[in-house]
Amino acid sequence: MTHSKLSIRPARQSDLAALISLYGDDDIGVTREATEPDAAYQSAFDAIQADPNQILVVGEQDSKIVATLLLSFLPGLSRHGAWRAQIEAMRVSGSLRGQGIGKSLLDWSVAKAGNRGCALVQLTSDRRRTDAHRFYERAGFEPTHFGYKLSLETP
Repeated sequence: MTHSKLSIRPARQSDLAALISLYGDDDIGVTREATEPDAAYQSAFDAIQADPNQILVVGEQDSKIVATLLLSFLPGLSRHGAWRAQIEAMRVSGSLRGQGIGKSLLDWSVAKAGNRGCALVQLTSDRRRTDAHRFYERAGFEPTHFGYKLSLETP
């Protein structure tokens, strides 16, 4: 099947439902995400849109949202005051994985990070996402650190 070229653009308010759908489009996300936008998603979206160090983008093919990621720019004192770009919540529609969409998003992110003067691009991935890990390593990312999280949500 041939698909049109991926178009990457900033997310808009009208994209919120499609973004939430992408976040829940796998075995892990389906257990964490709501099925439609609510006040919490709206508040987070508004905060991201208001922060110049956050870029929430969507990938479109044939006028349909098929991918997303959040690119954050983080200042730091280590590495001689280096800035980092952090990729979060990268998702590609389950039916379209393996077709180069994720690679296009990563390439876009790395280029954007370079243009902003970042010294490195980093990301985290749930340890259960083994296919994603292989994908990131093929794209040149290296598993250099352990990551830890502490949930502050009440059950």
